[in-house]
Amino acid sequence: MSARLINCPALSGKRDHPARRLKYIGGLSAMLCTLALAGCAANSSKGEANRIAFAPTALTPEQCAAGAMIQAASETDSTYLIQPGDQLGIEFYLNPDFNDDVVVRPDGKITLRLVGDTPAAGLTPTRLSQELDKDYLHELREPNAAVHVKNMPSRQIYVEGEVSKPGAVTLDAGMTALQAISSTGGLTPESGDTAVLIRRDFCGSPQRTDIDLKAAMKSPDQGEDLALLPRDILVIPRSGIANVDLWVDQHIRKLIPVNPYLPIPM
Repeated sequence: MSARLINCPALSGKRDHPARRLKYIGGLSAMLCTLALAGCAANSSKGEANRIAFAPTALTPEQCAAGAMIQAASETDSTYLIQPGDQLGIEFYLNPDFNDDVVVRPDGKITLRLVGDTPAAGLTPTRLSQELDKDYLHELREPNAAVHVKNMPSRQIYVEGEVSKPGAVTLDAGMTALQAISSTGGLTPESGDTAVLIRRDFCGSPQRTDIDLKAAMKSPDQGEDLALLPRDILVIPRSGIANVDLWVDQHIRKLIPVNPYLPIPM
């Protein structure tokens, strides 16, 4: 009876069970180690990517120009800070007799009737309106002052070269190169087909961009007619033929006392 129990297959299976269990545990441990190594490698790669992404690098000219555009776009009328030289319109809705147009002095102040000198530079138009309400409260029951920026030299551009009236132009929202040229009376007969845009980027370095005026006028949707930013300088050079004519006029016509050209007999 005991011999049959020793040779019983069921008992033999029980002896093999611990071995299979050890083999299963070993395989599971190997799989867990593989997953852990893969996770460590992924974390290492992610950490390296983060280190590269957040490493301080110098701004490229394109990034500087983009920063300047973002800064200019953020300067809306509600956030614009009044600067020396700005022309302000001061209005009192209930007391129009006190309305006035003033220019911010170099010291940042404006002079108003009844209240005298008042700081204005560095304030938004809304904030200055609130300050004026306080200043005039001793003179007017309900001042309700409103401040409008009529002219902002800081938002001017400069058009030079072969245009009818070169000089500073007030920059309107969305003004393009062709619109700026039109504001100066248009091109002269001696102008070339290319304009040079000089713009200081966000880092303060001047950058040059050539604008194909002929392409801009023929196909405005091609992107040649660039939008301008405050303090841009737009230069319209003379055409090559105009330069030749100028050289001939200065070195031949004005130096020879007689007409160098023979009349053609008719």
